[in-house]
Amino acid sequence: MGVDTLPKLFCEAVEKWRDRVALRQKDFGIWQEVTWGDYFEHVRDFALGLHKLGLNPGTKVCIQSENTQEWLYADLAIQSMGGVTVGVYPTNPAKELAYIMDDAEAEFFISENQEHVDKILEVRESLSRLRKIIVMNAKGIKKYNDPMIISFKEVESLGRTVHAENPALFMERVRAGKPDDPSVFIYTSGTTGNPKGAVISHRNVLETTRIIQDTLLLTPDDSHISYLPLCHAFERVFALYTHLMVGYVVNFAESTDSVQKDLQELAPTTFITVPRILEKMQASITIKMDNSSNMKRRVFAWGLSRGKKLALKYFNKESWTLPERLQRLILTPILFNPLRHFTGLKRARYILCAGAPLPPEVSLFFHSIGIKVREGFGMTELTSVTTMQYDDIKIGTVGKSFLGYEVRIAEDGEIVFRTPGIFHGYYRRPEATAEVKRDGWLYTGDLGEIDADGHLKIIGRKKDIIITSGGKNVSPQFIENKLKASPYIREALVVGDGRKYLGALIQIETDVVGNWAQNQGIPYTTIRDLSHRPEVIALIQKEVDAVNAELARVEQIKKFVLIDRELYHEEGDLTATQKVRRKVMEQKFAAEVETLYREESMAG
Repeated sequence: MGVDTLPKLFCEAVEKWRDRVALRQKDFGIWQEVTWGDYFEHVRDFALGLHKLGLNPGTKVCIQSENTQEWLYADLAIQSMGGVTVGVYPTNPAKELAYIMDDAEAEFFISENQEHVDKILEVRESLSRLRKIIVMNAKGIKKYNDPMIISFKEVESLGRTVHAENPALFMERVRAGKPDDPSVFIYTSGTTGNPKGAVISHRNVLETTRIIQDTLLLTPDDSHISYLPLCHAFERVFALYTHLMVGYVVNFAESTDSVQKDLQELAPTTFITVPRILEKMQASITIKMDNSSNMKRRVFAWGLSRGKKLALKYFNKESWTLPERLQRLILTPILFNPLRHFTGLKRARYILCAGAPLPPEVSLFFHSIGIKVREGFGMTELTSVTTMQYDDIKIGTVGKSFLGYEVRIAEDGEIVFRTPGIFHGYYRRPEATAEVKRDGWLYTGDLGEIDADGHLKIIGRKKDIIITSGGKNVSPQFIENKLKASPYIREALVVGDGRKYLGALIQIETDVVGNWAQNQGIPYTTIRDLSHRPEVIALIQKEVDAVNAELARVEQIKKFVLIDRELYHEEGDLTATQKVRRKVMEQKFAAEVETLYREESMAG
């Protein structure tokens, strides 16, 4: 059997490693292990159960859940029967869930628990194609007494009966799969409009995975902790695709709140992340040090300054002097090793950050304490990451393209790729597909530059460029990333289209600013109260001034206002991937934006 689909790759993995541990999941504080053989039985039984319920080739199935082993069972089971997996973020509210279910023409809905069942029941009447609601954790669902609802275990039980009656059926359906069949629909984040379903084929997945594996050379002895959403292309690569190709263990945390503790326990060898997670890690280290003894704070400050100097020399390919090597030798056991243990990254061979630009200052911070973070770039429409920083790291870039991938800059500055991972298109949107797929190239919508050594630098989204009243073009993301490099700033939204100067909406990093306020003896009660304190405004002004000093005059922030509440996906402020919805935020905070330009309006 040739391996040209994901289910075939899974079956090959089972044959190789049947008795080895494939998955670990933490339940009630104890890690439970699943062998590849057990893994196979769960996938086979659930697949045949879906078949019994009416799943046919091409049937779309939505999954809404946190990361669990049941997600992988369901994902592979759907595809083994020729169906298509459609992931939904656990935080998607009922209205967004209904939109994706309807747009994808999904017939089955797999939910993690009662909370997600309630969401689908809220919108069920608008979903005429919905046939079954399957629940992983059946606690509390008996009270519904609804014939459409069935538990995950009941589906597996149906599958065992089917297998007993027809032992060859599962493998017959697996063998029937074709490489150009859809594997998964991954919905875009929808920062400017409704999300679109990107159709990713088995060929896209396997060819991309082989190239990534040829680059990273992962082994069965590696380990991965799965915590980024499994409906996101980035997480799928490591929690599913390379996992099946290489055979390493995937670990599922008990909850998203326990990830830091689980990292410390497991010390995985691979860690994929997004800038927000690294920013939170940096903030937690900052708070820990701020609350330490005076001696520890002094050692940390001195060690960090020395570490930054050594990291910068490394980036510039300059050799360390003998005294610098001795300093590193002294600092490693007393400072850097404890910090690596604190983050849980002491064994990590690959720490890959993608999903959004990583502020250079954050990258430099981690390199300074001996944690080599590699930045990469990818898109849903490209199946996965397409570039990565290798050993010749250049801060502020996303590295070089993988071997066999082509990248160039179009005449208008847009980044375009030609790779085996270019998606089939947006589901039922031929016009939108034609806009981004042209002559075998994928037009990313991002502006960028490629330097003489082949390193790609992301400037910002083409559609977000601000044109001031003076006719100057400015990339807001470039400035926002510099602002967010501050440990005191969580989010920043630069405004100023058609205006004489730039302004910004800024959200403080509540934990860090709150800790700073306590150490300064500044009382406060809520984030609103904290954001309005004159001392906090002055603190953020210093951070803005520091960023302005590095910017051209036209890029500088003349005024800012602090957002005095948390931002939430459920309220439409953020996408499911925690990206700010720019237009929505500008509308919601229109009054605050106008205060930034009050003098300009009066002068006009």
